[in-house]
Amino acid sequence: MLEDPEAFLSANSNQLICLDEVQRVPELFPILRYAIDQHGGTGRFLLLGSASRDLIEQASESLAGRIAYLELTPFLWQEANLQNIKFNDYWTRGGFPRSLLASSNGTSMEWRQEFVRSFLERDLLQLKPRLSPERARRLWIMVAHCHGRVLNKSQLAAALDVDAHTIGSYLDLLEAAFMIRRLPPYHSNLRKRLVKSPKIYIRDTGILHTLLGIQDFNALLAHPVRGFSWESLIIDQILARLHPLAQASFYRSAKGAEADLLIEHNGKTILLEMKASSAPKMERGFWNVLADIDPLFARVIAPIERRYPLKQGVEVVPLNEIITEGLSEGWLQ
Repeated sequence: MLEDPEAFLSANSNQLICLDEVQRVPELFPILRYAIDQHGGTGRFLLLGSASRDLIEQASESLAGRIAYLELTPFLWQEANLQNIKFNDYWTRGGFPRSLLASSNGTSMEWRQEFVRSFLERDLLQLKPRLSPERARRLWIMVAHCHGRVLNKSQLAAALDVDAHTIGSYLDLLEAAFMIRRLPPYHSNLRKRLVKSPKIYIRDTGILHTLLGIQDFNALLAHPVRGFSWESLIIDQILARLHPLAQASFYRSAKGAEADLLIEHNGKTILLEMKASSAPKMERGFWNVLADIDPLFARVIAPIERRYPLKQGVEVVPLNEIITEGLSEGWLQ
């Protein structure tokens, strides 16, 4: 139907037109611009794709002022919970529908393995034809082993025998394709030496576990990545619903003060710490952050059913309650 796009769009000017995997046809964007300007109105086109606006330069240039962007994540826990899915299955399998809704853990793992393979061999090559799929795979696995830690591009570059600039371009590509997340460090006027590099995460826990060969929840419980996996799971739930004016970062000082997530909104700071234990014990670095930044309140998010106080201004809460609290306080939407 799009062999003659001008004729097709003109003949369907009164219809909602949905175009999937639109990053594969970047030459279509100037034609869409003409169609929008010619017929006017809003909401005529729904463009779907697996790449960010930064990768689709033609969209940002050709459709400037004519397009709104909305990032659609894999299923969030609040959505999966409506289908009576067990939380441990959600954590292990991640939020991609065919992985989450698979009939067994083995079938789920098979789907994710195929997803990783096809993403590397097909999707990334469409976005960057000269990319090496094998090198991208090795980097992705290395990122999985560095998951939840401060990014060290020089270390990754040495392991792949490339320069740091090449590592940066690969990471930019994975981030723009929504596969990884780089969480920036906290910056302020505090007289503290703070870490300046971002933390790096695989965004979907199911993909993380696939890259690390973790097949089920019991294997996750015994794996060293468990705590970092829980951390990224909660961070993704929160950042997917973060208010557009809120800022997210992590805190780490040279002296060991550390917090997983800070949310700054309306001149106030909220401190969130993720612990995979049902009876979390907070280390000295956590209390040092409280003293450094004096947040409005602090919450420790753990796999528990009911919240309880840990210390004045600090409570341990389950995921559902921090989402509810964030919505009522306005830093989530």
